[in-house]
Amino acid sequence: MRGSPMIGAPFQGGRRAIARASLVAAIGLGLTFAGGLADPRRALQSYLVAYVYWAGIALGALIVNMAFQAGKARWYVVVRRVLEGIPLSGPLFLVLFVPIALGMARLFPWVDTSGLDEELRRLAEHRRPYLNVPFFLARAAVYFGVWILVAHLLFRWSVRQDAERGIRLTALQRRLAAGALPAVGLVMTFAAFDWQMSLDLRFYSTIFGVYFFAGSFLSAFAVLVLAVHRTRAEGHPGALVNADHWHSLGKWLLAFVAFWGYIAFSQYLLIWIANLPEEVPWYIARSRGGWRPVGIFLVVFQFLVPFFALLSRDLKRSPRALVAVAGYLLVVHYVDVYWVMMPALRGDAGAPAPWWTDLTALVGVGAAALAFVVWRLQGHAAVPVGDPYLEDSLRYHVS
Repeated sequence: MRGSPMIGAPFQGGRRAIARASLVAAIGLGLTFAGGLADPRRALQSYLVAYVYWAGIALGALIVNMAFQAGKARWYVVVRRVLEGIPLSGPLFLVLFVPIALGMARLFPWVDTSGLDEELRRLAEHRRPYLNVPFFLARAAVYFGVWILVAHLLFRWSVRQDAERGIRLTALQRRLAAGALPAVGLVMTFAAFDWQMSLDLRFYSTIFGVYFFAGSFLSAFAVLVLAVHRTRAEGHPGALVNADHWHSLGKWLLAFVAFWGYIAFSQYLLIWIANLPEEVPWYIARSRGGWRPVGIFLVVFQFLVPFFALLSRDLKRSPRALVAVAGYLLVVHYVDVYWVMMPALRGDAGAPAPWWTDLTALVGVGAAALAFVVWRLQGHAAVPVGDPYLEDSLRYHVS
């Protein structure tokens, strides 16, 4: 099968997907900008939530690929090019960060403290050495630098291997993945602290970065499932994977559903036991009024329902069923990110008040990322044909 010319052929498709996604991105982001003319603060809030949601998935995909490389995994080689492509959106997210940088005063309470009460002003002053605009932007530059560099090197070495073959570039990828994992993990952790946790000056949690990890990893696997299912042309991953590949992807979804539930409960339990006045209000705001049903929704629909559904072996081996679960998980993960960020952005504990820019920003940023990733993958083989372990992946079987 590896000798088939269709497997090594450069990927030249996707033009229609790029055109459609670019159009949707232009409409979604344009409507979000129009909403900003009517209510700049509310539109920026929608944009930040959508941005963190999609950027987390891209970073999650990068770390998943690095973990598989560091662990010398062979089974996933046939789908690795898809997983390599998702983090290539880093330069796009750097550009999309500009509205957040320009609108910081409308998003982060520590930027402009004039409207805060005395307690919050004291907290903002206490955290000024870390939470200040120049240092915030400098950290963001480091985040994007590490993200873009590591994703680029892993992809470049992978596509070079398509022509050079051999084990040398596999060894380089594995060494980089293992060596850079701590750095990329810290990038994702501190990005969660900066872009999410700093929205509430009263709240801090050392486990918060892991909570962001868990949901992003889960959604990265969900995106991988959807992408593989869509690439079913001859020589593409969707046409080469077998039932055991789908089964393993389903098992990873199940693992991270459980992991997300464990981390969510752990953070809640630690804060409940400590009962510190700096931390408890964060949960009080999300467990009263209209936000309480959202929290219950997440417990039931982001943990219980997918956990028991994914226990089914037949479901995990059915591409259509797994795609349905993956799409469902992406929706509930957005609700999770919204539940984490929006009460702090709105500065109250009242009921959720969705606005139309929530949808336009979500669709606009996601469509822009899709168009960019497909564009970056054009001209390269859809699977890493030069990888010495591709044959093992194609023959993957779980006994």
